Amino acid sequence: MVGETDLADLVPLVVDYCAFYETAPSAEALERLSRTLIDHPDREGLQLIAREEPDAGSGAGAAIGFATVYWTWSTTTASRLAVMNDLFVVPHARGSGAAQALIAACATQARAHDAAELQWVTAPDNARAQAVYDRTTAERESWITYVLPVSPASTSA
Repeated sequence: MVGETDLADLVPLVVDYCAFYETAPSAEALERLSRTLIDHPDREGLQLIAREEPDAGSGAGAAIGFATVYWTWSTTTASRLAVMNDLFVVPHARGSGAAQALIAACATQARAHDAAELQWVTAPDNARAQAVYDRTTAERESWITYVLPVSPASTSA
């Protein structure tokens, strides 16, 4: 799980992830979000970070990806759900297995937090991500997502 010492490596990855989806929340706002997850992982959710193998004696390897999991509930199954809201791997590390490792780590955390399922969505045109997801044991659903902004903060960058 991401901790305080990971924030300097995590936040630039999250900024890049947001840019991929053509959004631009401030680095400060993204850091606040991450700090909330660090402070309340059982209530809110958590983030995981993927790193390259470090060179001998060099400490932690370079950050190459992250995933964010939030907790919610499903009335139709009367169970807790883990929602992998974000999964991102830097371009030079795509195809390295980092995405699969992050998904597996998210599933492990979901089980540890008594979630019945790990769910996620992706953009319909994100074929590369769908290829990764199709290689897991996850089943593709046919639900359609709607978004209704309800506050000024949800519509501004």
